[in-house]
Amino acid sequence: MAVGIASQPFWLHWHDGKRRRRHAPDFFVRLGDGRGRVVDVRAGDRIDRAAAESFEETERACRAVGWEFARVGEPDPVLMANMRWLSRYRRRRCARADVAEWLLRVFEEPAPLRPGAEGVGDPLLVLPVLFHLLWSGMLSADLEGGLLSSDSLVVTTRGER
Repeated sequence: MAVGIASQPFWLHWHDGKRRRRHAPDFFVRLGDGRGRVVDVRAGDRIDRAAAESFEETERACRAVGWEFARVGEPDPVLMANMRWLSRYRRRRCARADVAEWLLRVFEEPAPLRPGAEGVGDPLLVLPVLFHLLWSGMLSADLEGGLLSSDSLVVTTRGER
């Protein structure tokens, strides 16, 4: 689980034997267990020789300081659509504690999203809290298998935390 993230966190400078080079990785992520991970985002078909060398040098520098390195390609479009939807509910104003606690109890066993929400109360009140809990990771659903829908199975992650 990520506990912190920084965009273009530093410049890495090196000499490739012919000229000075530099590269700013896309992200630095601090993980909950204290590990660091540097992430570069580039689709595989958009990696030329210079980019490949930059990624290799970044990975080498990360290993030297005990960080992980990952290059990721284009994100899954279904996952991104679901994350864009859930991001609308990321603010604390969507986190009503009384409703959240009830939802966490309802979804201790996997259940469909809409019926579970309706079991707690008025969907206009409950769904924003449910989406906030999905965004914050307190509830879980398959965000890659299809777009969130009334039938999406939701479960609490309370035992996993």
